[in-house]
Amino acid sequence: MRIRSSVVDCILEHARHDQPKECCGLLIGTPRLIDRAFPAKNISLDPNRYSVDPADHFNAIRSARFSSLHVVGAYHSHPNNIIMPSLTDLSEASYPNFVYVIVVLGNCEKPSERFAGYRFLRKEFEVVQLKLVS
Repeated sequence: MRIRSSVVDCILEHARHDQPKECCGLLIGTPRLIDRAFPAKNISLDPNRYSVDPADHFNAIRSARFSSLHVVGAYHSHPNNIIMPSLTDLSEASYPNFVYVIVVLGNCEKPSERFAGYRFLRKEFEVVQLKLVS
């Protein structure tokens, strides 16, 4: 799957703004391309969890439809700099066709080490290779 570099930039900026709390949002595009990020309000009171504001979720769906696109996934940050899904991520994943993107802000040698994609399959996450495009 491809992801626009502008999408990753947007997500990382959102993570910087919301730290030390997790940020979250939706991903808009097609089954082959994540075209844009739709930042959402994290309504979780726990700084190490996220819950997308339902109003933002509906607004993302409307925005996607207006552009003849779809909500294809969700993103969030891990302030602890662990780029793998947590047990909480696993227990709360519910959309098998979604791409779940996790970003971290810690010291990374390469920009590509700041984000990773996953897809929830049955009871576990599978890595989704994300290729940066302009």
